[in-house]
Amino acid sequence: MDDHAVRRLNMVESQLRTNKVTDSRILRAMADLPRERFVPEGLRGIAYVDEDVALGNGRFLMEPMVLARLIQAAQIQPGDVVLELGTGCGYATAILARLASTVVSVESDAELGTAASDALRSLGVDNAVIVSGALQDGHPAQAPFDVILFGGAIAEAPKAVVAQLAEGGRMVGVLAPDGGPGRACLWMRHGGSVFARLLFDANTPALPGFAPIQGFVFQ
Repeated sequence: MDDHAVRRLNMVESQLRTNKVTDSRILRAMADLPRERFVPEGLRGIAYVDEDVALGNGRFLMEPMVLARLIQAAQIQPGDVVLELGTGCGYATAILARLASTVVSVESDAELGTAASDALRSLGVDNAVIVSGALQDGHPAQAPFDVILFGGAIAEAPKAVVAQLAEGGRMVGVLAPDGGPGRACLWMRHGGSVFARLLFDANTPALPGFAPIQGFVFQ
């Protein structure tokens, strides 16, 4: 077993199983997928640390435990169509593709999108597509979606994105309305209305385009 395989096993056993990640499909996906393949070569040695890994340009690889628990809360089914907002390096995209029928991932950074596409292709992931666009717009052309995942902290869920959630759908992300420590949140649509439930504390960096808007301050 090589060093990365050992680190991957340790991540699953010490970061996920011990922190309420119980879905065997998620544990299996994260035990199989080479997380180090989704980051620049110089960062591969820290790909499995239990914190966010900065990728540059304000983007990051989300902490394994937070990502796993968000995906677990979404209760993804094999026939689901998933929208991911913020492809980043493509690691979460690959996990979602293991669980769902189809994944549509929106990325605003062309360089990141290309690198993520290459990584997914090299691993034979053929049920996920990365599209270029503003993250806060979602992807209305293929809505509605059974599951929506925000790939970072958001100040609020944009109405344009909420409108793309199917009846019975689940949306997950880290809510940080004041830019401080966040809380993982699950939104669900039932009977045409959307209900939100806070889940757990999560200090996740803000997703570009979703940071709190600073109001005017008198000097």
